[in-house]
Amino acid sequence: MFIGKFARAGIGVAAALAMSTAIARADESVEVLHWWTAGGEAKALQVLKKDLEEQGVTWNDMPVAGGGGEQAMTVLRARVTSGNAPTAVQMLGFDIKDWAKEGVLANLDDLAGKEGWDKVVPDALKEFSKYDGHWIAAPVNVHSTNWVWANKAIFDELGLKQPTSWDELIADLDKIKGAGYTAIAHGGQAWQDATMFEAVLMSTGGPEFYKKAMIDTDPDALNSDTMVKVFDRMTQLRSYVDDNFSGRDWNLATAMVINKEAGVQFMGDWAKGEFLNAGKVPDQDFMCFRFPGTQGTVTFNSDQFVMFKVGEDRRDAQNKLAAAVMSPSFQSAFNVVKGSVPARTDVSPEAFDACGQKGMKQLAEANEKGTLFGSMAHGHAVPSAVKNAMYDVITAHFNGEYDSKTAAEELVNAVESAQ
Repeated sequence: MFIGKFARAGIGVAAALAMSTAIARADESVEVLHWWTAGGEAKALQVLKKDLEEQGVTWNDMPVAGGGGEQAMTVLRARVTSGNAPTAVQMLGFDIKDWAKEGVLANLDDLAGKEGWDKVVPDALKEFSKYDGHWIAAPVNVHSTNWVWANKAIFDELGLKQPTSWDELIADLDKIKGAGYTAIAHGGQAWQDATMFEAVLMSTGGPEFYKKAMIDTDPDALNSDTMVKVFDRMTQLRSYVDDNFSGRDWNLATAMVINKEAGVQFMGDWAKGEFLNAGKVPDQDFMCFRFPGTQGTVTFNSDQFVMFKVGEDRRDAQNKLAAAVMSPSFQSAFNVVKGSVPARTDVSPEAFDACGQKGMKQLAEANEKGTLFGSMAHGHAVPSAVKNAMYDVITAHFNGEYDSKTAAEELVNAVESAQ
């Protein structure tokens, strides 16, 4: 019957068979736009490709090098505008909400309901995985940002213990600096300044203040005595950074800790990959702990595969992709390689190293307590325009352009202008 339809249209049997085969192949293929193009990221993605291939689904790779910035979104915009959206796109934070508003994303409710995603994905992640109550994306991982990475040899040499308060942190930094090491390994880039800033803010003001200032952008919180204190503490930390920090990439700052040139780095858990690649072992060669004063809270970003509307002939393969992303086995295998932790709270910690197990436990606890918050510095607290406005003020202050009181005032002005 299928071939007869083409024959009536003047198409030969051989051609009709070829077209039939091509359509069948299309039914079982996915096209995925992502920016995991190098090193551990590319290796981690192979786990997902293999899983799908075992199910008979062909993976058509659409890599866009250069990270999760404008380049990938520009390519995506062109594809969607031309009516040829990929099956799935790696995406972060408020970019997901922006695309959801355009009505071009698929509805994954049936799959999510069947597999019980609502029970295992933290509520804070669902803020981005769902839109208007409907599942639109499959979260791959959780990177948390309020970590400290420390050189254990330096801590042992100086008799330092893991600091748990601001005063203990400052005392440790003084000893590290006094011993001739760079106390804080830092790269002078706006997002790195902001990563440090939000950890200091959480430590200083606590979870409620973080929500008011970084998520609700409450003017009274932004220009408060507490915020002035946050900026004062940033000024204090600036005195522990070396003179050559400006423009330094984050991984080069991590290398300073690895090579025993610096005591600590305040960075997300992607830094762990640098230690592991250098053959270092958690709790033996390096330490991982929450920024002092933020224990019990987790600030995060999350890579998600956002599903775009596709023809009915491609829906089955798309659902297989989403199901594969959310499977506990993939979430474990992928995140062990990537350095992050699973987006599901029910994945076994057995395959993870000490830092990974600590991260998984703390994520589950923060989810239960309601102390899991999207990272401002990494696009999960406010839209990008507001985030960038905050960046400008934070970096200007860190480089001495504003005193703390002026910085707090400018933060209000910058946010209001960006909204």
